[in-house]
Amino acid sequence: MPRQEYQESLSNLRDDVLYMSEVVAERLRLGLDALEQKNAATAKEVVDGDDEVNQMYLDLEGQCVDLIALQQPVASDLRFIAASFKIITDLERIGDLAVNLAQYAMDADRDVFPEVDVQQIGVETLEMLESAMAAYADEDPEACYEVAGRDDDLDAMCEAASSIVVRDLIEQDPFGDGSEDAEAYLQDISRLLLTVRDLERVGDHAVNIAARTLYMIEDDAELLY
Repeated sequence: MPRQEYQESLSNLRDDVLYMSEVVAERLRLGLDALEQKNAATAKEVVDGDDEVNQMYLDLEGQCVDLIALQQPVASDLRFIAASFKIITDLERIGDLAVNLAQYAMDADRDVFPEVDVQQIGVETLEMLESAMAAYADEDPEACYEVAGRDDDLDAMCEAASSIVVRDLIEQDPFGDGSEDAEAYLQDISRLLLTVRDLERVGDHAVNIAARTLYMIEDDAELLY
């Protein structure tokens, strides 16, 4: 492959990874909308769109493998390709978590614990994802550290949300009568806790993206461990 064509292939890989991130971010945004609005149509759109995200992942994986196997890149190019491969893996998993949110939206019977602001947590995770991908696009090491630093705040938000639920369950004991209504309520609470957990995982994947980006830019593995 001539040098110019090789450089174009690297550029195309970057563009395609960024496009995948935009699709995944939109799926996550729609999943949060479906939760907030209890909108089954929006939720179904997210679930049905998962095949598209999976296909993007497979196509980009093929691009990465071909570039490594056929071009034998060295140094910075090799780090870029390897980081891109790891990043699309995190993006695919975020897509799966967006599907989880959509499924919770379809199954939820009622709003429970309105004081738990799932949307606020969701906005934080979206911003972390978008910031991590901007760091990748701009090759900005400082932005990588900023994303990693925000993870502590996200973890605190998620812990506080879970604590509200657990504390109230202990104090109120809404399941003492063993009724069907109590069982349905328990299922809704379980979905709420799973929602918080999945959003926290989205944040973890955003940090992974920032860590791989930092390694790509500066050959610095500090955020990987």
